[in-house]
Amino acid sequence: MAQSILYLVSEDWYFVSHRLPMARAAKAAGFDVHVATRVAREGERIRAEGFTLHPVAWRRGSLNPLTLLTTIRKVRALYRRLKPDLVHHVALVPSVLGSIAALGLPMARLNAFAGLGFAFTSNTAKAGAIRAVAAPLMRWLLNRPATAVLVQNPDDRQAVLALGVPADRIALIPGSGIDVDELRPLPEPDGMFTVGFVGRLLDDKGVRPLVRAHEMLAERGLAVRLLLAGTPDPSNPASIPESVIDGWRHRPNLVVMGHVSGIASVWAQAHVGVLPSRREGLPKSLLEAAACGRALIATDVPGCREIARQGVNALLVPVDDATAIADAIETLMKDDALRQRFAAESRRIAVEEFSSQRIGDEIVALYQKLLAARAAEDA
Repeated sequence: MAQSILYLVSEDWYFVSHRLPMARAAKAAGFDVHVATRVAREGERIRAEGFTLHPVAWRRGSLNPLTLLTTIRKVRALYRRLKPDLVHHVALVPSVLGSIAALGLPMARLNAFAGLGFAFTSNTAKAGAIRAVAAPLMRWLLNRPATAVLVQNPDDRQAVLALGVPADRIALIPGSGIDVDELRPLPEPDGMFTVGFVGRLLDDKGVRPLVRAHEMLAERGLAVRLLLAGTPDPSNPASIPESVIDGWRHRPNLVVMGHVSGIASVWAQAHVGVLPSRREGLPKSLLEAAACGRALIATDVPGCREIARQGVNALLVPVDDATAIADAIETLMKDDALRQRFAAESRRIAVEEFSSQRIGDEIVALYQKLLAARAAEDA
């Protein structure tokens, strides 16, 4: 009988966008794959992959204790009914709630952090209050039997170590992988020099400094088009208000594209990919831009610098520094040879280090290691 794995993730679109290659690798390795998530728009896509879908009424962003307890009870009931061999909790909140739901149940647990989330990256009073409660709870949950933590970059590994999790419980696998056969190098577009951003429209993603940098370039007399591919996320406290985004729609050479399903269509229109984020796990948007052969501009922060490497395939800038972003765009706009050298290196790095085949092999090996450790504990 095939061993079963259950992915617990807050949103179906996030599973499809950020964890589908891992689940495909698990299925190819013989696992019976289940997905528990809030079903909004990707339910049929998940079922079409051959996975069993379990809708969960999930209120992402809510800190109401009764709501959280209700979610934990529902998840625990699902765990007791399915009896999965392994649960893979995707991101910070599912890791906490899923780990509580799994207490006392005989399953291996993998808690995957895609960055450390708003609570650990923001300096607001609300984030600080959440940290004060979350940090000791996470330390306790992440040190339970048959439990491991998955991170995407060395900085997050150090942060988890600082929480008190032993090194032998922490695995570092850089992202979920990308299909480098589907995402191929693209010729540069004709026409106006264009910069592309792909991601949620959040303050933490650096969208406002990027828009300000675009204004500064216009003030310098440089015609640059900016593509913003993504939508706000009302469940995230850092989401940019719709009223602000509506104002951007009227600015010259700024295109608010909204949700884009075929991501290669964005990079086909852009000369450069940019992500001025405050912190990332491992940004998929930069990986995809790299696979399409694009030079990168990113902030010099955890996650971003794993794929965007200063002087190799990218220019790195400080956080929230619109002037530095504008300067980097101008540099790559005016230096064709540098931009093309960066583009070739981006493609090489994507293929050699971040292909879905390579990452899939690593995640399946980790699953098998966790299941073997659980079996040894039960023996």
